[in-house]
Amino acid sequence: MEPFTRLSSRAAPLSQANIDTDIILPARFLLITEKAGLGRYAFFEWREAGNFVLDQPKWRGAQVLVTGANFGCGSSREHAPWALHDLGIRCIVAPSFGEIFRANLLRNGMLPISLAEPEWRMVLASAERAEPITIDLLSTAIMLADGSDIAFSLPDSERQALLNGWDEIDGIRSRYSNAIIEFEHRQRQVAPWLWEKEPING
Repeated sequence: MEPFTRLSSRAAPLSQANIDTDIILPARFLLITEKAGLGRYAFFEWREAGNFVLDQPKWRGAQVLVTGANFGCGSSREHAPWALHDLGIRCIVAPSFGEIFRANLLRNGMLPISLAEPEWRMVLASAERAEPITIDLLSTAIMLADGSDIAFSLPDSERQALLNGWDEIDGIRSRYSNAIIEFEHRQRQVAPWLWEKEPING
């Protein structure tokens, strides 16, 4: 995954609450298994209806979404974050997220930021004005165009995974590498046959 350290972009407002994964990516597109190009189907019905925020000139190309509470509720389909990532979204700011959807965002290198209502409304207002914002994961802060800094929190294991571009296996290795080495060393001593090379047939 691409490391996430600092992102400067316009933010697009999508303030409705309870936007579920079927809205983000309708079920009929789940047969598509390629991530590349999946973004064209993100929010398909809303975009077909016209005037969708991400298709409007002043928000086109935004890499940050500011959404309502419980964003990504509903089914656990990983296609939903795949589609958002292919659309160019790297960060989503919301009061809260669907639990499985939030985990899937992180697995795909996207940063979910949960904010309390007053701070969320500040970021939403900035997005509605199509102002650029900067998200710095090193300092865990959102910097708005008016000079305001808004702190956010993220568990350190999630933060380190995004900063380093680690997938789940990389994260496990980083946390437990010493324990893994010690286990392998003990196992070589007590069960050496498990480490013998398989004979070459023929």
